[in-house]
Amino acid sequence: MKKIIAYLLTVFILFACNNKKEAEPDIPVKNNIPDSASPQLPDRPTVNPYATVDVSPMDMSYYPTDYPKLKMAKSTTAPPLARVVYSRPHLQGRHIFHEVLKYEEPWRLGANEATELELFSDATISDKKIRAGRYILYCIPHTDNWTIVLNSNIDSWGLQPDTAKDIARFTAPVIKTNNTLEFFTIVFEKKGDVAELIMAWDDTEVRLPIRF
Repeated sequence: MKKIIAYLLTVFILFACNNKKEAEPDIPVKNNIPDSASPQLPDRPTVNPYATVDVSPMDMSYYPTDYPKLKMAKSTTAPPLARVVYSRPHLQGRHIFHEVLKYEEPWRLGANEATELELFSDATISDKKIRAGRYILYCIPHTDNWTIVLNSNIDSWGLQPDTAKDIARFTAPVIKTNNTLEFFTIVFEKKGDVAELIMAWDDTEVRLPIRF
């Protein structure tokens, strides 16, 4: 009789425990492992409501090179000598000539607004005296050299050559390089007492010497 009572009591306890487990709600387990996935961001408009995003960004090159950084680091107290402001077109799978530029046709040396060269002091460019000021800078590319032109029609868009406003013209030889520059680039480079204004794109490079 005692064995039967003990058996029934054991069955009752097991049955009660199972019912308690089934009644308890699932408790979420906190995962302490950081989630490496990026958070889901809300949808955002892809259109800039203020201005169209330009595929040819504007850039500025100074002489001396990196002049604004030198000024802020107090490495120089002298004013800059020159700067050029231009927009940088890129090849996008094309080649510079026949697909982008054409020989014997004027080019603005950039994109969008006309490229501008600002001289902060009088200079000598290819043995020609040029007064300090702002100038449009454009070129006429030829096979072996480029004609580089300074023009007074500043603050203009694109290029509509008006030779009556040309200030000076220079001839600079074409240098073929082993580079393939995607973006058109204008920079200054110091060579002795000369500041060379380098204009480079694809495998083509032209240097215009400037003395201050």
